[in-house]
Amino acid sequence: MPIIRTVLGDIAPAELGICLPHEHVYGQPPSPYAEPDLILDDEAGVIAELRSYYAANGHALVEMTTPDYGRNAAAMQRISRASHIHIIAATGYNKEKFSAPFLDSADVETLAARFTAEVQHGMDGTDARAGVIKASSTLNTISPLAEKLFAAAALAHHRTGAPISTHTEAGTMALEQVDLLTRAGVAPACIIIGHTDRNPDFALHTALAERGVFLGYDQIGKAKYHPDSLRADLIVRMVDAGFGGQLLLAGDRARKSNWAAHGGQGYAHVLMSFVPLLRTRGLDDAHIDALLIANPARALAFEPKEAEEAEE
Repeated sequence: MPIIRTVLGDIAPAELGICLPHEHVYGQPPSPYAEPDLILDDEAGVIAELRSYYAANGHALVEMTTPDYGRNAAAMQRISRASHIHIIAATGYNKEKFSAPFLDSADVETLAARFTAEVQHGMDGTDARAGVIKASSTLNTISPLAEKLFAAAALAHHRTGAPISTHTEAGTMALEQVDLLTRAGVAPACIIIGHTDRNPDFALHTALAERGVFLGYDQIGKAKYHPDSLRADLIVRMVDAGFGGQLLLAGDRARKSNWAAHGGQGYAHVLMSFVPLLRTRGLDDAHIDALLIANPARALAFEPKEAEEAEE
């Protein structure tokens, strides 16, 4: 039976509710990248932010912080309990400037075994298990280290069933990521391509959707990249083209300045501001429910292959 794996245990897909499939709540980048705004270590602060999201009818999010960026599974468990938000955590690694020390020293099998253990047994010395596998590439290239990471992610997917959620740098190399994973036998429906709205090329987006993968429109609210009006127009075009069932919405809140308490939009921005914008473009309740509830539930659900089964 398909499940969604949260840091507090497995839930049925129908229990997920409204979900933001690419966010950050706790983590710290390594030196020399640890600028103060990027250090998310205020549990009380993020709990308050997530309670506002819960009050706006939000129920879940995917926490995409990986070990090379200061992931803390115990903190995720505490935050989930206190905020009443389902948190799905990630194994895998971030882009190369963070992950290179981890990738340089390990082969594909070692990485795959690490990811598999974090999905099946737990992360960071806790019983909190990962529910997605993260793989990342850099701007305009798939490096040898990225090839290794994607190969390991695919192998761990086959051993666990967990979906793969990617980082594209500015939306580049998206089709190449799909090629790497599908050539390794990963079904397109088990792939989420992240940050596709950083590159608002409709032809690229339709090409991705035609491959059968999920597209992460996960930079919502970040005007430094594109205005939300552009994202809304692109989503409507994709819905009209028949791809509404493959789109995922999130805000990728990775800075303290993104929090409402620090003058930012907070995790509720997608629900409180962006969804009303989509309604002005003609999307109805059925479209909105697909984007926020049904699509994330399908993208994140998997039939778990636990350790004993994987070893057969």
